Amino acid sequence: MIGKLNHVAIVVPDLAAGTAIYRDTLGARVSEPLALPEHGVTTVFVELPNTKIELLHPLGENSPIARFLEKNPGGGVHHVCYEVEDIQAAAERMKQAGARVLGDIKIGAHNKPVLFLHPKDFCGTLVELEQA
Repeated sequence: MIGKLNHVAIVVPDLAAGTAIYRDTLGARVSEPLALPEHGVTTVFVELPNTKIELLHPLGENSPIARFLEKNPGGGVHHVCYEVEDIQAAAERMKQAGARVLGDIKIGAHNKPVLFLHPKDFCGTLVELEQA
């Protein structure tokens, strides 16, 4: 069911510093910051030949990323995102398999439908599915 790895998301305590590390130190191409109020994050994508790294920073007091940073002040890996052909079919399949779908299908940073799956159902890893 899952397709290619779309991105690995890393929460950073300082978005400008994190962007600079990937751009200036590692020589990667990075996007401009994009605020996503409906997700409570500001994101920067690091373009790699085979996938992307998503740098996440809290946007607003109620950001789930702010809570992540409270527990992990230095930041860290937050989730992995896999592509699926049909997000609605994937959601139904996950529910039928007993996996916990977190919230509703939303529009993600790439303007495509996404959903999240509970980390306790996936070896301790928060999983995002994005419609290809």
